[in-house]
Amino acid sequence: MRLAEIKPETYARAVLPLTAPLWAGRRSFEEYAAQTLEMARSPYGRRHYRTMGLYDNGTIVASYKRYERMLHHRERRIRGIGFGAVFTPIEYRGRGYASIMLAAALDQARKNGSEIAFLFSDIRPQFYSALGFTALPSRQFSLRADTLPSMRLDLAYVTDDAWMAVRRVFERWENRRDAGFLRDAAVWNWIAMRARHGSEYRSGRATNLLLRRRGRIAAYVLGVRAPEADAYGIDEFAFADETAGAMIPALLRAAAGDLRRVWGWRPPDGAGRLLPKPSVRARKSAVLMMAPLAAAGTALLQHVAESGRDFCWATDHI
Repeated sequence: MRLAEIKPETYARAVLPLTAPLWAGRRSFEEYAAQTLEMARSPYGRRHYRTMGLYDNGTIVASYKRYERMLHHRERRIRGIGFGAVFTPIEYRGRGYASIMLAAALDQARKNGSEIAFLFSDIRPQFYSALGFTALPSRQFSLRADTLPSMRLDLAYVTDDAWMAVRRVFERWENRRDAGFLRDAAVWNWIAMRARHGSEYRSGRATNLLLRRRGRIAAYVLGVRAPEADAYGIDEFAFADETAGAMIPALLRAAAGDLRRVWGWRPPDGAGRLLPKPSVRARKSAVLMMAPLAAAGTALLQHVAESGRDFCWATDHI
């Protein structure tokens, strides 16, 4: 057995037909395959993303997507390795292939200088716990849109030429946090591409809004309006300063429009304080898990676990 990269075109041909029922969502298979290949060929994909497989006598018996991300813990930058779309075909399950694959991948990542590994578990977090991963706070919230204030705002949609302004607002907010995921230009390109795909949702339409103040972008929200669910789902929001932060509830109300509910992952750190007291519960899917691969990763994991706060936005989901 050997762990090796699966070329994007081979992955699309050999693996995606098997995983489409799980992860294609509302997309046709053709859209699912085309968007997966677009990610692989993007600036982020060429530098930081690979599709990997465990081969047994030349046959792919398990696979995953590997994402490289930088994180920060106070002043320290930390090299992270993310695992997504972990999959074993039905005929090869029950033989330990996924455990062998991930154990080999963690060893390889450690040797290559990665300091922490992360993933978002949809089923059986205990499987990953056995490999050294720790489940971290992963919650979602829901509130009635009519509990949010309504006011006149200077709003615009996020267009292709607005992502640089979105990035500046996010960085001003992120710089106030003790720990989180870092985003360079390649990561922002990836986020914009995923927003355009709308692939995280089985229903609804992307509705990403900017809040302008004196002609400058002061805050934004990324999310989806889903009339079928009578809800606006938040991916993330950020604000440039406390004055703009006070306008976040009204921004979310505007994004929801006539929909009854606003929901999403519980905002990380202190961002949730801006909202009226919502209903909060643990997520049953996309449970964030981390495994330390070096001392810096151990310190980061301990910080996140002890804080008791959610760590990241849905936008960072892989």
